[in-house]
Amino acid sequence: MSSGIVWSLALLLSLVCLNPFQLSSAQLSPNHYANICPNVESIVRQAVQKKFQQTFVTVPATLRLFFHDCFVQGCDASVLVASTGANQAEKDHSDNLSLAGDGFDTVIKAKAAVDAVPQCRNKVSCADILALAARDVVVLAGGPSYTVELGRFDGLVSRASDVNGRLPQPGFNLNQLNSLFAANGLTQTDMIALSGAHTLGFSHCNRFSNRIYSTPVDPTLNKQYAAQLQQMCPRNVDPRIAINMDPNTPRTFDNFYYKNLQNGQGLFTSDQILFADQRSRPTVNSFASNANVFNSNFVAAMTKLGRVGVKTARNGKIRTDCSVL
Repeated sequence: MSSGIVWSLALLLSLVCLNPFQLSSAQLSPNHYANICPNVESIVRQAVQKKFQQTFVTVPATLRLFFHDCFVQGCDASVLVASTGANQAEKDHSDNLSLAGDGFDTVIKAKAAVDAVPQCRNKVSCADILALAARDVVVLAGGPSYTVELGRFDGLVSRASDVNGRLPQPGFNLNQLNSLFAANGLTQTDMIALSGAHTLGFSHCNRFSNRIYSTPVDPTLNKQYAAQLQQMCPRNVDPRIAINMDPNTPRTFDNFYYKNLQNGQGLFTSDQILFADQRSRPTVNSFASNANVFNSNFVAAMTKLGRVGVKTARNGKIRTDCSVL
């Protein structure tokens, strides 16, 4: 066999072994804007802090926006695009209608702050601004800081139809969760760590009412917690009423989410299953007992999430307006 054929086979094998979800992320670097817009991180951070001072909803809304963006066509800011007469965009899919407007506004404000600097104008992608803002809100809520890889381009399409089957549902079991996350190159441990973002934010009653009004009440629910939820979410509740995902420390990024699961206080079926299923319980117990272990796993999972479906100059662009393709 010639050396050329051997080399070609070796190259082919090495490509096959690479994670396909990470292939386009090779361009990412924390220093991507060092000579383009050197102060981009501080500009975005200041804009996010200003928004945070106006409302705490900035935190869970921005974090959830990043997740919903990356799981549909990758981290390309396609979730920020507004629908037009000819196109229903991702944000108007039923799974995205509950995304709080404050998340979108955070990115819009940060983009405006970046573009106010002549050197940076139209040089920083909306996708990168969202990735930075997601990190910044975690820090503002008391969570870990971490290095954000940069260099994403913004997507060229945003279709509501692409959202179908791409986002986890509150009734998912462990197999369904693992399958969906694996489709994005993420492991069960990554999934459990990212679920910890439910230590922040809120949900509307209709997302879990089946658990508290079934006969019998979902047995994996703590009885006292179930009674509290029934009080807060009566059968004919105003659909705008929102319940904290974490009943104990809803405004702090911490590992209390996992302690809640140990106590039967997971709001969604997809939360409580992480403790109920023997396959994932050891990881929940590990994160519950050691905040540092949770934080390091969360940072690793967020970094991997940020590499999903990254666009390049060949299949992306830098949008001048994040809401317009």
